[in-house]
Amino acid sequence: MNSLSIITPDDWHLHLRDTPYLEAVVADTARQFGRAIIMPNLNPPVRGCEDALAYRERIMAALPPGCDFEPLMTLYLTDNTRVEDIEAASASPFIHGAKLYPAGATTNSDFGVTDLSKLGRVFEAMQQHGFMLQLHGEATAPEVDVFDREKVFIEQSLERIRRDFPELRIVFEHITTRDAVDYVRAADTNLGATITPHHLLINRNAIFQGGIRPHYYCLPIAKREQHRLALVEAAVSGENRFFAGTDSAPHSVPAKESACGCAGIYSAHSALELYAEVFDLAGDFTHFESFMSRNGADFYGLPQNQGKTRLRREAWTLPASLPYPDVGLIPFRAGEKLHWKQVVDD
Repeated sequence: MNSLSIITPDDWHLHLRDTPYLEAVVADTARQFGRAIIMPNLNPPVRGCEDALAYRERIMAALPPGCDFEPLMTLYLTDNTRVEDIEAASASPFIHGAKLYPAGATTNSDFGVTDLSKLGRVFEAMQQHGFMLQLHGEATAPEVDVFDREKVFIEQSLERIRRDFPELRIVFEHITTRDAVDYVRAADTNLGATITPHHLLINRNAIFQGGIRPHYYCLPIAKREQHRLALVEAAVSGENRFFAGTDSAPHSVPAKESACGCAGIYSAHSALELYAEVFDLAGDFTHFESFMSRNGADFYGLPQNQGKTRLRREAWTLPASLPYPDVGLIPFRAGEKLHWKQVVDD
């Protein structure tokens, strides 16, 4: 197979940051995807409808002229989120869920949830209104090994949420383990999961090859090879509760290459081609369109995109760095060769 044509895909988990960084990255996603779920972990975070709609306006203003990309906004859950916030957001055509970050789990999560019991009424309102819960699924207690945080979160938190709120619609974001794959498969249809291109392409060895490689550091952290293979198998399987979500997260070179480097991988520059690489390496494009273009839209109850996106088999080399205000940005697989290229019409 030397060419692919699929329904224009969507990115169901994306970080765009804010001005002036937003303007440097949004075009990468808009070139490849029709829509994206926009994560709310700004500083300060996107906590209410007014915050979300103002952020949406900034995103729309930063898009290239003539672009029809649609940002799908989310709220940031805190210990103090109100039922009224959920009711207002669920009535908005622009807001498509609320993100739960365990406090301290990742970038800009200091405002996150410290105790699930504080959100009982909020979860009930989300369940009642069919409003999506997007979960960063990691246990953050200091005694939990960093490579076990997802597994422990399933046991201690996700199982509890699903037991107490069985009709709540949940996206288990950026899953990284066989445990998560198996858990989603065993669950009912109210639980889906996003999978990133970097967790499909690297295992934890990549962080340490030839020394510490900070541009491969993300949270959730990459796991053992057996877990990567389980993710690949889930992605190519065609099962409709697994779908693409890049978790692309831009950080400047100094922020990554420092004594306490930021977690996050910037894959948006070539996300579609990276996902194609995964399916090519697996030797099976049968369900590529489903994973990229159908499953996420169906899970969110949104129409599939109308347009088409094409790729062709073509070797090309990723840039070593990208423009970013003042300091530059290193993309995932910088300087390496990919073997699929999006066809952009003149």
